[in-house]
Order: sequence, then structure tokens, then C-alpha cells
Amino acid sequence: MVVVELNWESWNDEVLRSPILTLVYFWHERCPWCRRFTPIFEGLAAEYDGKVKFAKINVLESEGNRELAEDLGVMGTPTLIFFCEGRPLMHLVGFMPEGELRKAINDMMSKYRSCLTQSTTLKSYIV
Repeated sequence: MVVVELNWESWNDEVLRSPILTLVYFWHERCPWCRRFTPIFEGLAAEYDGKVKFAKINVLESEGNRELAEDLGVMGTPTLIFFCEGRPLMHLVGFMPEGELRKAINDMMSKYRSCLTQSTTLKSYIV
């Protein structure tokens, strides 16, 4: 399985607890740009198999999926979000050619090892 099919119920296990860089594709079947983009996404998933986890979630499949997308700030499709151990790193919105997506993936792979050390724990502050 090169691309993991997600839903709101599998989100925690597949994305938040993933030990490797994870790229999540938010899409739906009525999106014309998604129909053009899906073959590009799936082709790159095969190329990066074992290095980056590729996953996709249909935002219109269920109320839970839609709410998850809204909570993550997904305003349109296609949207891609890179995650490092559950932390969102970068959003890419809209159709992009294969070369642009490959460049973004390579860039994130080069930064992935340092993403945890650059992250800080969220703290509550009383003002």
C-alpha cells in the first residue's frame, strides 16, 4: 500500500503517531483539480515509498473528515499538509506540477531531521 486511505477515525494512528515524515492530501471526487492531481500524487508516492508516508483523505466522505479538514485550516482542495510526528509543517494549496511537488518533498526531507529540534512545546501563559 503506497498511499494510505485515511478517515477521521484512523487519523491519530496514521498521521499523529507516524514516525516518519507524512504528506496528507485533502481531496474529494467532485474537485476537477484533484482529478488531475491524484495521478501525480500517487506516482510520487511510489517513488518515495519507505522515505515519506503518503496519505489522502476525502473531505466530503463523512462529517468527521470534513470537521478534521476544517480544524486544520483546509479551505479548498487540493490541499497538501506535511506532518512531522503529528505537527503540521507546511501547507500547499492548489494544483501543482510534478516537478514542483517533488521539489517540495525533497526540501521537506532535507529539513525533516531538524523539525523536532526546531519545534517548541506549547505552553500556557497567564497575562
